[in-house]
Parts: sequence; C-alpha cells; structure tokens
Amino acid sequence: MALADLSPFAPIKRRIVGEVRAVFNDQKRGQQPVQRRTDGLFGPQSAAWTVHGDVTTMMVGGVASLLMQMLHPAVLAGVWDHSDFRNDMIGRLRRTARFIAVTTYGARDDAEALIARIRKIHHHVVGTLPDGTPYSADDPRLLAWVHVTEMTSFLDAWLAYGNPAMPLAEQDRYFAEVALIGEKLGADPVPRSKAEALALIQAMRPELVADARSREVAQIVLSQRAPKRAAQPIQAVTFQAAVDLLPRWAREMHGLPASGLGRPLVAAGTFGLAKTLRWAFHD
Repeated sequence: MALADLSPFAPIKRRIVGEVRAVFNDQKRGQQPVQRRTDGLFGPQSAAWTVHGDVTTMMVGGVASLLMQMLHPAVLAGVWDHSDFRNDMIGRLRRTARFIAVTTYGARDDAEALIARIRKIHHHVVGTLPDGTPYSADDPRLLAWVHVTEMTSFLDAWLAYGNPAMPLAEQDRYFAEVALIGEKLGADPVPRSKAEALALIQAMRPELVADARSREVAQIVLSQRAPKRAAQPIQAVTFQAAVDLLPRWAREMHGLPASGLGRPLVAAGTFGLAKTLRWAFHD
C-alpha cells in the first residue's frame, strides 16, 4: 500500500476528487478523466499545462469566457438556435472543459480527432440573426472571438487565483502555444501574445451587443444549480468570481454587479477552494 493511502485524510481527498470528476465527466456516457500524455499537442513544460491544470481557475475562467462570448450576437445566435442550453447549461460547460482537457493533455491523435469533430459540427451551425444577417459557426472571425475570450479568461483566472507573479514572457508563451488550437479550429486572426489578444478583443468590441437574449443566457448560466446541494455555496462563490473577472465594460453590458464591498470575501472563498482542490489532487 502506498504511503499516501495510510494518511487519515486519504478518504477525504478521494471523496473530493471523485465529486469534482463527476462534475466534469459525463458518467452516464462512461466518460473517464483525461489522462495526461506527453505525446499530445503540448507537454509537461508548456505554459498551457500550467494554466489549464488548476480546477478552480478553469471553472472561474470558463464561466467568464462564456459570458464574454455571448456578447457577440452571431456567437449567441449559434447557441440560441442550435443547442439545448436552457436545459443543459452544465452539459455545455462540461463539454467545453473536456475539449480543453483533451486538446491540452490528451494524445495528439485524440486531440486532433476531437478538433475535427467540432469542425464538422460547426459546419452545420448556420442561420440568420434577428436583423436578417446570416451567420455561420465556420466564420473564422467568430471562431477567433471564441478562442481569444476563452484563453484570455483562463489566463486571467490563473493570474488572479493561481500565480499572480507569472512573468509576461510566460503569458506570451501561453498565447503562442494555444494559438495552435485556434488555428486548427479555423480561427483567424489568432493572437500569439497577450498584447495581440487584448488588441483583438478591443477591435471586436464594436460588434458586441447586449440585449434581452444575451441577458437571458447570462441569467441561465449564473442561476444554474450545482449537481449537489452542498456544492451550491461553492458554485455561487466561483460564479461571482467569474463575474468579477470580466472586464468592467463587459460586466456593465450584461448589467451584472461586481462584488463591491463583498469582493474580499469572494476572493477569499475562491482562494480557499483553489487551495483545497490542489491539496486533494496532489499525490
């Protein structure tokens, strides 16, 4: 028996790990956690492995990125017209998390097969905006918006609750690495540094819209009930942390309030959760 198994805290760790894995893996479909492979798109020394390896910051960044993405009317329309988000928002978040896990840590063949499957799905996501403008999920610019908001949000969450001292050169390396995912998905332009990512977001701001549909989606995202009642307070804290992570202009477009005087409590709760999960997942 391994020494770790003799620890009096081992049962607590196993329970925490089991509950987290149940959230991110669809057990009804027999999904298992993605195993880290050294023959994937990246590797153990990559910035992508570092940024994408923390459960709490990925949860916070994932929710923030979804809120950002829904401000683009064409991205919102694709979700509105072609998904069951009202009844399965947790499923959508879970699928996004698994995509990131497979493309970051899975074998290259698995990562590329999943990317190919997503591109095939995108090919069928077409429609018309309320104003009559046609849209397609294959549009390289829309894919660029999804990519840049995801990766920027993941990095911002890592800087906020993981490693605030991450050097700018490492942040740039992160964007240069994950550009590979954006390019394989068909995104264009794809930023390869933090400055390019922020410039792309700024350039696309005139295309963003806040309306009844975007606010409805935001409300659905933020009002999702946790899979277990005991996890509801934790989810509430991480979701508020995601709102606080948004740029002020994006938060205001959604009409979402920041924590204000309660922000230190939200931050403390998120730091506490991150510390607990790192302890549980550490061998």
